[in-house]
Amino acid sequence: MSVPEPAVHVAFLTSAGMGHLKPCLRLLSVFLRHGCKVTLIIPKPTVTLAESNLISRLCSSFPHQVTQIDFNLTPLDPTTVNATNDPFFLQYETIRRSVHLLSPILSSLSTSLSAFVVDAFLVSPILPIIEKMTCPSYIQFTSSARMLSFLAYVSVLADSDSAAQPHPTKFVGDAIQIPGIKLPIPRSSVPPPFLLEGTNSFQRMIMQDSPNLKKHDGVFMNSFEELEGEALAALNEGKVVKGLPPVYGIGPLMACEFENVDESQKGCMSWILERLNERAEGSVVYVSLGNRTETRRDQIKDMALGLIACGYSFVWVVKLKRVDREEDEGLEDVLGSELMSKLREKGVVVKEFVDQIKILEHPAVGGFVTHGGWNSVTEAIGEGVKILIWPQGADQKFNAELLRNSGVGIWAEEWGWGTQKVVEGKEIAKRIKEMMSNECLRVKAREMKDAARKACGVGGSCEVIIKRLIEEWKRNAQLN
Repeated sequence: MSVPEPAVHVAFLTSAGMGHLKPCLRLLSVFLRHGCKVTLIIPKPTVTLAESNLISRLCSSFPHQVTQIDFNLTPLDPTTVNATNDPFFLQYETIRRSVHLLSPILSSLSTSLSAFVVDAFLVSPILPIIEKMTCPSYIQFTSSARMLSFLAYVSVLADSDSAAQPHPTKFVGDAIQIPGIKLPIPRSSVPPPFLLEGTNSFQRMIMQDSPNLKKHDGVFMNSFEELEGEALAALNEGKVVKGLPPVYGIGPLMACEFENVDESQKGCMSWILERLNERAEGSVVYVSLGNRTETRRDQIKDMALGLIACGYSFVWVVKLKRVDREEDEGLEDVLGSELMSKLREKGVVVKEFVDQIKILEHPAVGGFVTHGGWNSVTEAIGEGVKILIWPQGADQKFNAELLRNSGVGIWAEEWGWGTQKVVEGKEIAKRIKEMMSNECLRVKAREMKDAARKACGVGGSCEVIIKRLIEEWKRNAQLN
């Protein structure tokens, strides 16, 4: 006797980089747990091997529940793009310009779609496609509700500017006061590419996408009430911009089993965990400035000196290359043998891709020095780990402000963007000591962990929202 097909079919269209891919696959797995059929559309080729490996592990874990479809991109003509060496922004632009090729992919699906979830970088390009579809479309926003409020409000700021062609450098003053949100956004926290003179791909994308958020049926956020209640309420009550679709706080999206590292990386993780097992509870600092931004060579030495001087054991993940397909480079070549020897006496230094959740959840880890990417922020909150945030770019100062005001982290604001100046080792050591010794941070981090686990647990806000949407999609299918 054949098993009937699930009543709900959800398609996901991913973007570039682990910061976008991980939350997409985690949300996808939530719908799988609720019995939905899922189609995953993958832009090819991916930028990094880490992305390809993660997708392969997901599909191997759910061979009958997930249908993978490759979305082969049209090569980008470099003469049509502003000069940039960022492979991820080039990929975003390539995906946006290839979206028109999706129509035959979607029409070939064996069962009709109940919902279509697309990455936040595709708000506008996907509109001609979804206008021909009968199912609702949702944006998966991979940053904070505070960042979404900024993105939504940009169109209001632009409309209020008297210039015929307003530019962000004109309408963004010293600070932006977003309706419904008490804390203003200082100009210094706005993503740097947005404020560059002239025009660039990032500016054009934001200015195009801001008013088009209203044309979708909802936005999924990897956030929750206790962390961002004010911003979520302001967005949903029409205070930020009238006419926005519902914003669903379905976070924190927790790590899944398929995220476990490859066989080739298990040796590195086993070694790290063995070292952590030797340390006292809460005595180790975990340092990782993200998997997208390479650490500057002139900063690496001072980071090493700061870790040696801080007095705590540490696990330091150093990223020497932006893309993992690039030529390999030895860490000792950068730091020298003498400094490497001192580092190894005090802690663990690796440049391989690691299982961040396994490190954060280990009882020995008491603090996290991070760039403040939204995935890292929510993962640390979910594990109750104190945070020292050092923004490197993008939305990370938004996240730093949020962490500081929520009491779970400290922000070394005087360091500026991590790409601007070299922070001395003694200053890094000072700030790490401040984080690790702060009892108030520890207590607040534990409280936020409890709230996070409640939100994503059985009967929590995430489950309530997902079940409600599934029932809504089922009713829509019956009506159609």
